[in-house]
Amino acid sequence: MYEHIPVLLNEALEYLQVKPDGIYVDCTLGGGGHSLAIVTQLSANGHLYAFDQDDYAIQRADQRLRDYRDRFTIIPANFVDLKAELAKRGVTQVDGILYDLGVSSFHFDMPERGFSYNHDAPLDMRMDQRQALTAETIVNEYSFHDIKHILERYGEESFAKQIARRIEQIRRNQPITTTFELVDVIKSALPNKVLSKKGHPAKQTFQALRIAVNDELRVFEESLGQAFDLLNDDGRIVVITFHSLEDRIAKRMFRDKSTVTVPKNLPLPPRPDAPFELLHRKVITASDAELAANNRAHSAKLRAIKKRKN
Repeated sequence: MYEHIPVLLNEALEYLQVKPDGIYVDCTLGGGGHSLAIVTQLSANGHLYAFDQDDYAIQRADQRLRDYRDRFTIIPANFVDLKAELAKRGVTQVDGILYDLGVSSFHFDMPERGFSYNHDAPLDMRMDQRQALTAETIVNEYSFHDIKHILERYGEESFAKQIARRIEQIRRNQPITTTFELVDVIKSALPNKVLSKKGHPAKQTFQALRIAVNDELRVFEESLGQAFDLLNDDGRIVVITFHSLEDRIAKRMFRDKSTVTVPKNLPLPPRPDAPFELLHRKVITASDAELAANNRAHSAKLRAIKKRKN
């Protein structure tokens, strides 16, 4: 059994302010750690809806939450369909929504899923095993320009051009089908000064491919836009991100929802309050104690917002 330790759990619960009879959504069920913490605070009148498109995650979390089956519903779908899937179940307003973005620990720890550059496995990286697009497809069939764009946009890789060109050269002779084959290609494209630096040279490329395979940024932005519309008065959204691209989306959308913009020098009555209120000034990061216990918490950032009462 692969271990999953929920990141920023206490902080997420603090900002969600779970009400026993409330309706909550965990958009990223994963290993079920956050969901379990939420559902244990619910009474028989409360309910948790949890989204995940990964069959392994669903089976595992269902067992982890088995003592509370009357208080939770697992929705086997992508959270981009947040409003539609909840509406199917008669839910149009909720009291809190949680996003714990990124890849669950067990995805990295299961070599066969192809997420990790530390294990040799097929180049897969799909969170939904039913979809056709894999990392292998991108690496072997996408154009040089498209691969370069993916590495620049989603991995913020400084050597995107060199890596994309090297991929193009290697695949002319034989396809690149495994994680270790791709790692070797990446290393062969980078200068020695980069290879000698701390950190794995394939990290940003693997991140970029994973995001592209699962269309993570578009999906998150669309889903978060729906989340605002679903909140009851005083309802809260908590977002935990693991890289700057996701955090920028959350920061921008939270800022837009909590800010009222009026033209300068225009005579107006007192400025109205924005419909949403940020719950903290600075981004929340893991404590020293959590960092010591869980290395994967190092890059985690939490942001929270609530809907003001009308």
